[in-house]
Amino acid sequence: MRFVDLLKTTVLLSAGAATMLAIIAILEANAAGDDLLTLVAAGWWLVAVLLGGWIGRRHESSPPVARALREARTATSLPEQRAGRVLLNRLWPLLLATLASAILSVFLPQIAAIAAGFGVIWALSWRHQDAAVTAIEERDGVTFFVATTSAVGPIKLVRAPGLRRDADPAPGSAH
Repeated sequence: MRFVDLLKTTVLLSAGAATMLAIIAILEANAAGDDLLTLVAAGWWLVAVLLGGWIGRRHESSPPVARALREARTATSLPEQRAGRVLLNRLWPLLLATLASAILSVFLPQIAAIAAGFGVIWALSWRHQDAAVTAIEERDGVTFFVATTSAVGPIKLVRAPGLRRDADPAPGSAH
């Protein structure tokens, strides 16, 4: 699986999980007639949007992504492509946290409301990482793929040959 695809999928799944948990929290609060929970949750989600937007405002790669790119091993052929396995292997904490929050929110709707805020922060803070990696791939003429690793170990990347993009010269410059 391409690394940029994993990053995009992570952002989309985090946002989807946050949306689902927010809906669960609102439905549970409405069923219990708890207007205070709804107001406090909405305030937390606003703070989460501001915080995630602030963290993800820059367009360069974050330190963990930069480290993974720097430590990528070079390969002359494409690694084995198993997108489903890679997604489950890398995103199991998101799946586990979302399921646990959804189940526990039946008893305490606050849990889903709080977890939804963290999903929003995660999605917004990682929203530009795929563009940063794409820029590096285009500049260097490589493609980064996620290597098969342990589910609890750090992510490992493989740098495979790609197609280098020759950028057009700036308008008005001499050729």
